[in-house]
Amino acid sequence: MIACKTCGQIHAMPHLAPGTVAKCVRCGSTIRRRTSASLHRTAAFSLAALLLYLPANVFPILHMNLYGTSSENTVWEGAVRLFRDGQWFIAAIVFLASMIIPLFKLLGLFFLVTSVQLNLSRWKLFRTWTFRFIELIGRWAMLDVFVLAILVSLVKLQRLATIMPGKGLLAFTAVVVLTLLASASFDPQLIWDKESSES
Repeated sequence: MIACKTCGQIHAMPHLAPGTVAKCVRCGSTIRRRTSASLHRTAAFSLAALLLYLPANVFPILHMNLYGTSSENTVWEGAVRLFRDGQWFIAAIVFLASMIIPLFKLLGLFFLVTSVQLNLSRWKLFRTWTFRFIELIGRWAMLDVFVLAILVSLVKLQRLATIMPGKGLLAFTAVVVLTLLASASFDPQLIWDKESSES
């Protein structure tokens, strides 16, 4: 049994095949959606994000030219500089949200895809918690914060310095977007499909 989140109508939910949608009989809202080719999409997006993860953290995010002096900063260098300036809390947030969380999220998605592909019958509850945790930490992707910080620096420093986005910014943005797509394309019902079909 499942309740519609829009109108509250209770439905007896049958087993849905991938690529199908269940709609509420009262209001027509989508109750449950099964994604087709979920594993392939999640694996492809995760692999692409993982390949871009290294360039996103190795290449500079910004290139600044101030009074003839040029400087390039990576995400890691920015976190280290914040730490040295005594802003430990902000440095920790930048480090976690930009380097650690995306990596754990990608590894978690690979774990989920691999376990479903291998038809593992163990740790289903743990895998469900892993997916929920991935969705929870996905809110800390920090793409909007980085874009806002870059825009503020461009506006405030345009008279004093020439600031250009670096290669790392494009790779970092691609990692965030691909990770979001990988998380959104994974169908958590796949973890429980074998058990549902048996019952």
